[in-house]
Amino acid sequence: MPKSNGPDPNESIEDFIVRRFEENFQRLRFENGHGLAPEVKEAAKRQVLLYWRRLREVAETITDTEVRLSLPGQVTSKKRKFNIEGVVDIVREEGRTVMYDLKTHDPEYIRENLGEYEAQLNVYAHIWQNLRKQELNETAVIATRPSDALDAAWINRDRNASALEDELERWNPVIPIPFDTRHVQDTIEKFANTVDRIEDGVYIPPPPSHLSKKEIRDETFATRVCRNCDVRFSCLSFREYLKTYRPKELPKFRDIYEDAGAEQDREARIDAGLET
Repeated sequence: MPKSNGPDPNESIEDFIVRRFEENFQRLRFENGHGLAPEVKEAAKRQVLLYWRRLREVAETITDTEVRLSLPGQVTSKKRKFNIEGVVDIVREEGRTVMYDLKTHDPEYIRENLGEYEAQLNVYAHIWQNLRKQELNETAVIATRPSDALDAAWINRDRNASALEDELERWNPVIPIPFDTRHVQDTIEKFANTVDRIEDGVYIPPPPSHLSKKEIRDETFATRVCRNCDVRFSCLSFREYLKTYRPKELPKFRDIYEDAGAEQDREARIDAGLET
């Protein structure tokens, strides 16, 4: 396993980030025994580099990185014990404290579903303020998934550098999340209910009608979520969803087997494979 070296005064920050990314990847692969497909690895690296380019000021002002928060000793209605844990970044500047939660999610989805993220950050804020006795002025999510246009601009950056700068300027991954710790107990109860359902083996998929629902970037839930699920063809909801196609459009097994995703995703995989 390669040994990590400190910053080289002759290398750029981005070169240093890429080198540390590769070292961390090799370390995690060594520890866990798992690798990543080239396109997945390149997408992760791209998110890190775009985060640095767009949010350098935030990255440079973070005072506490990967702060682990824990709410131990919780109990479900069925007497099962569980803990709630999370990792956040903290910025203390000019007398204000801001908590950032990094997500690899789509910014549009987060903005349309603020309640989901507000509930989670409420718990983190509760831990920070009431258990750690620390001041907190603001919470926000940093959504690192780039837009389709930014992804495309990155892929073509050597041919059109100005387009990449324009898309970076349009990209706004920082999403302020209001917090109110009075609702923390409701969130804890939802966590507890989820724990009981998992332990009881209750895995009920959304109904087929939900799979057809248009969500972000005009994608359906089935396209955004189910396509990435390895057991989708054993899922009754997904199989019913497939039947909603008009008969002439009903996909055959070969169509499903050879489905390689959207054109941009295919291009990203090819570019990543060639680079690897």
